[in-house]
Amino acid sequence: MASLEERLSKIEQRNAKVESDKAWETSYTRRILIATFTYLAISLYFYAINLPNPWLNAIVPTLGFLLSTLTLHFFKKIWIIKLYKK
Repeated sequence: MASLEERLSKIEQRNAKVESDKAWETSYTRRILIATFTYLAISLYFYAINLPNPWLNAIVPTLGFLLSTLTLHFFKKIWIIKLYKK
């Protein structure tokens, strides 16, 4: 009986971890951090290669990247409904 309780406890721990990972993946905190780090990386790169207005010009690719990550959930739902039929 102890083995069964131990297995159940491990499953519950795994489920809690999966739930927290999913919450992180869909959180606004993660999205803001990704946008911030993307903007900084692109800005520094543009600055390093001497493009004009690197801090302003980095906004466009950052917004494009952020937009692509935000729309993935929408397309995932469509993919599941239309294509992933089991």
